[in-house]
Amino acid sequence: MPECAVSSSDLNDDCTMTLEFVLTILLTLLISGGVVSFLLPSIVRVAVKKGLFDLPDERHIHVGKVPRLGGVAFLPAMMIAVFVVFSIDSSISYSVVDSEFFLPMRQILVAGIGAVIMYVTGVADDIAGVRYRHKFITQALASIMMCVSGVWIGNFHGFLGIHEIPMWIGIPFTVLVVMLIVNSINLIDGIDGLASGLCIIGISVFTAVFLVNGFQRFTIIAFAALGCLIPFYCYNVFGKAERNNKIFLGDTGSLFMGYLLAFFAIKTTMIVPSEDAGASEIYLVCAYSVLMLPVFDVLRVFMKRIRRTRNPFLPDKTHIHHKFLAIGLSMRQARWMIFLIAALFFAMNMTLCHFGLNINLIVLIDLIIWCVYNAVMSKMIIKRYERPGIVTINTDLITW
Repeated sequence: MPECAVSSSDLNDDCTMTLEFVLTILLTLLISGGVVSFLLPSIVRVAVKKGLFDLPDERHIHVGKVPRLGGVAFLPAMMIAVFVVFSIDSSISYSVVDSEFFLPMRQILVAGIGAVIMYVTGVADDIAGVRYRHKFITQALASIMMCVSGVWIGNFHGFLGIHEIPMWIGIPFTVLVVMLIVNSINLIDGIDGLASGLCIIGISVFTAVFLVNGFQRFTIIAFAALGCLIPFYCYNVFGKAERNNKIFLGDTGSLFMGYLLAFFAIKTTMIVPSEDAGASEIYLVCAYSVLMLPVFDVLRVFMKRIRRTRNPFLPDKTHIHHKFLAIGLSMRQARWMIFLIAALFFAMNMTLCHFGLNINLIVLIDLIIWCVYNAVMSKMIIKRYERPGIVTINTDLITW
């Protein structure tokens, strides 16, 4: 087993789901959700007073001035929830000689430093603006902190025929993967509820994985994150700009939640079931499938921009949600179609893995479906808009 790998029995406090622990995670959810619900109205008022709005641009499609500081509430809400629960919960053992307590706590606390770095970067960007080069530096630093915590990719579980990899390869690769995930969440945040909804779906899956494997402390962190996202999603989707009760994630929220998703995903790939070491591939497929859609989309957009000799980091309107809007779907319909596609990919991949299909074939099937989908979408856009003398089509949207 590589140094970074963990057995599902190594960090188990108690695999039995006791009533006390159920109450603990529900308390975590309620505290973080309550704090976010309390903070968001105040954040909206401050944003309106200071003129900290998101206006419609190359990435965002909305009407009116909407505050962009929703993610500012996440870190304090999670910290309050976690501190309260860790201080009062008696269902989690705290033996000073028990390495099963200190290993996960070290991973959470050291990686938490990276989360704070990402949070501060997002706040600075939402308030004053941060150049993308500087963002990359802070993202790299935060990703390194995750690796320092002991959470890094040390095994490909047979992907591309590779299994265990040395630290000098695994850590730089992990840094790149974390930055890719963070930016994919950041860049897909283009319509109401899309980024936060995908984060809710992804964190819910990782929460289930942690529960099944008895990772109690990671389960608590995941529930704290869900508690932040659920009330925010309601404000973001159902709020009205004219009533000053609507707010966006902003870079604070997308960078912070993207980092948490990356942390949970990499932690998931490190699980080695004690009863069947060969079954660890399913956790890699799980983590990959949860993040596949936003990652595939950002890679597609980046490659298209590079092919057209454009700066790959400058925003435009060529993401997956823009294509759905271009074929005539409403913002709500586009959001739910993307959620459905993400869920179908996840269900398909997990089913194929369960029946023994190799992870390389699963990724190949996903790529084929993804390419076919984009080709079909392009034809649908052409059919709807390419009418001589009536509409000039945006050719960016039909380049998959």
